[in-house]
Amino acid sequence: MRVLVIGATGTIGGAVASALSVRHDVVRVSRSSAVSVDITDPASIDRLYDAVGLCDAVVCCAGQARRGAFGQLAVDDWVATFTNKVLAQINVVRLGLSRVRDGGSFTLTAGAYSQRPVSGVPALAMANGALESFTRAAALDLPRGIRINIVSPPLLKETAARMNIDMPFTATENAAAYVRLVEGSDTGVVVYPEMEGRVRASRLGEAAL
Repeated sequence: MRVLVIGATGTIGGAVASALSVRHDVVRVSRSSAVSVDITDPASIDRLYDAVGLCDAVVCCAGQARRGAFGQLAVDDWVATFTNKVLAQINVVRLGLSRVRDGGSFTLTAGAYSQRPVSGVPALAMANGALESFTRAAALDLPRGIRINIVSPPLLKETAARMNIDMPFTATENAAAYVRLVEGSDTGVVVYPEMEGRVRASRLGEAAL
């Protein structure tokens, strides 16, 4: 398959692109790539699709959000978070429908704060929840057998390390969820990869007993 990975220079996107490239032709793009894109700008998304041509799958690992406790966030913070993370990824799908082959797919990125928030992330939780709801609903409407799914990763080990926090779940482990969605037949699915990993580990432990 020919797979377009947006945000391929980031921690999540880089691992996803590398995992997919084992079996697929991966086109890696970001704000700084030779063929670049700013997903907050619909015209930039259009130019990207024109430059890349038809794809079998699009994976979006891009999108920015504002952190801060509820009382610290101004209106602009909420608007920026929705625009840069939610609306931007919706536009990747909206403008990409005619650039994805029949039976192709979109895989978006939200985050585990939608279900398991911590202090200081209400804007992120809002954006992640909106993206998950959008994915479930859009799956019912997409034409030509095109699928759409979303991954909601936890705070990854590599990102946490830059914050002097120790977390167990790695970008490589997280990337496996994207590969499964791209290569599979699911649509309208929200995946929490760390939780799936815990279930698999638990089942292996039970089998060993």
